[in-house]
Amino acid sequence: MTTPVSRLRAGDLVPLATVGLRSRRTRTALSTLGIAIGIAATVAVLGITRSSQSELLDRIDRLGTNLLTVAELGGNEEPLPPNARTSIARTDGVERVTATAQLHDTGVYRNDRIPAGQSGGMEVRVTETTLLSTLDGHLAAGRFLTPATSGYPVVVLGHGAAETLGIAHLDPATRVWLGDRWFTVAGILQPVELAPEIDRSALIGTGIAASLGYTGHPTLLYLRAATEHVTKTAGLLARAVNPQFPQEVAVTRPSDALESRLLVADSTTSLLLGLGTVALLVGGIGIANVMVISVLERRTEIGLRRALGATRPHIATQFLLESLLLAVLGGLTGTVLGSVATYITAINHHWQPLIPPTGIAAGLGAAVLIGALAGLYPATRAARLAPTDALRSA
Repeated sequence: MTTPVSRLRAGDLVPLATVGLRSRRTRTALSTLGIAIGIAATVAVLGITRSSQSELLDRIDRLGTNLLTVAELGGNEEPLPPNARTSIARTDGVERVTATAQLHDTGVYRNDRIPAGQSGGMEVRVTETTLLSTLDGHLAAGRFLTPATSGYPVVVLGHGAAETLGIAHLDPATRVWLGDRWFTVAGILQPVELAPEIDRSALIGTGIAASLGYTGHPTLLYLRAATEHVTKTAGLLARAVNPQFPQEVAVTRPSDALESRLLVADSTTSLLLGLGTVALLVGGIGIANVMVISVLERRTEIGLRRALGATRPHIATQFLLESLLLAVLGGLTGTVLGSVATYITAINHHWQPLIPPTGIAAGLGAAVLIGALAGLYPATRAARLAPTDALRSA
């Protein structure tokens, strides 16, 4: 007489594995919390990072990476040779160039009664009429300097300077006190992200600047190089400005500051992903602990099923699947929470919400893996219980 083979139908496996989950709902919710937090952190970090990086890359593309600045080494805007602009304009790869000069001993004030020491951190800068086209800047109001107005007491305010002076709107009577005389405000600039020194400056023409002590020596030059030759052109500029002492000339690319933020974001992402991994591990340990307790509490059920013909693989599969379901439930919950956090953050910062599919797949895959590892020992322990021992101890 042959012994009948015990079988467990696939259709009965899921209801059987969810008995413990359905009967202990509070414990199930708490068990999935650790996994949910870890997956939510992973998805949110990847989504928020991708959204912010996409916005930053768009800004870099809009502003351009071919803007270069030339100044004396040290950052104090010391005078450059008077022919520096001409020399740079003749350098291979240079498309546009404009010269500016900071007037260190000249301030700009809202009226003539403000003490000279209270300048508000604003600068007076001599500039050429080609500044806006070189920086790809735009006016918020009014007009920029022209060859006709450069020789007259006319000033254009940077965005920050206008805010400091309390000038939001222009009319023909809008004036500021600059260099012991009144200057008519012709325009206000929009923020120039790659040239913050322009934002806090009052810009005057080269003609009127001579009456304020300007000797024709620029202190800071802006130029646009051919995009495909930026690095090569940057290497030629120092010698073009000062052939004798090129090491005293600093050539910088303002967009590098924005690109460095991408590196900082990457390092921060790695740190936060590490914290998310720790949360996943803690969640996995929590699931393993709950499953061990579940095995101890359900020894009677295990013994009875074994006595009725359930095999050890059946018992092991039941508890292993229960652990996997706990982890998957936590993974799905965490994915939803992480996606919601990404969308809220992106919308608040006016970014385009981006959630990488690989991040979601990796998060759910990690949840399944942790669920399998967490349930392996409890499932093995349950399968090894002998029917008589399980029923006797119960």
